[in-house]
Amino acid sequence: MFKKTFLLAIVLVCVLSACSHKRETEKNEAAKSPERGEVSGNKKPNVKFTFPLTGLEANEKPRTRAVSVMINNHPKARPQSGLTEADIVYEVLAEGDITRFLAIFQSEQPNRIGPVRSSRDYFIELAKGYNSFYIAHGYSPEAKKMLESGYIDNINGIQYDGTLFKRSSDRQAPHNSYITYENIRKGATMKNFNMDTPPKALNFASETELKQITRQKVKHILIRYSTNSIFNAEYKYDEKLQKFKRFSGNEQTIDLETKKPVLLDNLLVVEMQHKIIDDYGRRSIDLTSGGKAYFIQKGTYREVEWRNVEGKIIPYENGIPAKFVPGKTWINIVPNLKDVSFSE
Repeated sequence: MFKKTFLLAIVLVCVLSACSHKRETEKNEAAKSPERGEVSGNKKPNVKFTFPLTGLEANEKPRTRAVSVMINNHPKARPQSGLTEADIVYEVLAEGDITRFLAIFQSEQPNRIGPVRSSRDYFIELAKGYNSFYIAHGYSPEAKKMLESGYIDNINGIQYDGTLFKRSSDRQAPHNSYITYENIRKGATMKNFNMDTPPKALNFASETELKQITRQKVKHILIRYSTNSIFNAEYKYDEKLQKFKRFSGNEQTIDLETKKPVLLDNLLVVEMQHKIIDDYGRRSIDLTSGGKAYFIQKGTYREVEWRNVEGKIIPYENGIPAKFVPGKTWINIVPNLKDVSFSE
């Protein structure tokens, strides 16, 4: 009887020891699992980082603040530098029939950007929506008040012409002011601005959702800002690339240095109320009321509405935010959607 009891005790100790060892092993394996972001053997960690304004994959967690730059779109300023690397570009009328670009950079940092042009109050508001570091050369009276009040972190070519901003000898002012990304960082350091806070991420479609985009097909979009075609914007869909190419005055929009074309995945055309406010033809533009829009992706378009969400212009469909295709986005602001036409 004693032997049986002794043997049973030994078996019980062994079982408890084995269970304890198993629990410890499972605990150690869990701590090393890819879900915690650690590498087990030759396996890669199951962590996917994406850039907040493109939804494209990043090698590490994005930690860089967005930078927004006013870029000239006068015919004498073309081709521009840096536009191909912008995550988001707003195209909006300044004075007359000439548009101006607000190029927002976060996932890429081009060496040279420009020609840099002067600021307007509505561009400042758009840049503020991404908590971006704002770069311009010059300003309207309304914009000057906003910048001098500290409404947005910024540097301006009026104060840094010839230092942070450089003039190109092959173009005439005001179409020849440029800035490098290195000088943008220098300016931020000089002003003690934090550059380590990325913007909030946009809402991007999954692979499954991308396959469900089956709206009305389109190959060509014309946005008329003027009776003169040199001031208008055109977009043509490339079936092979599954991206839109941009044109102005029948010439493709390319980068001055690299000759690479502007290629975009999302085009949002929004109708906003415009009003002339002074003898120079400066405008006020209603960025807040919401309204009608066209959302163009993957060679298709549909009518949506736009809303201002924390300073960002976001498409809405059936009362919920419409999702962006991962990639580059251009947002064209127009006085009337009747100025937009589509063809296959």
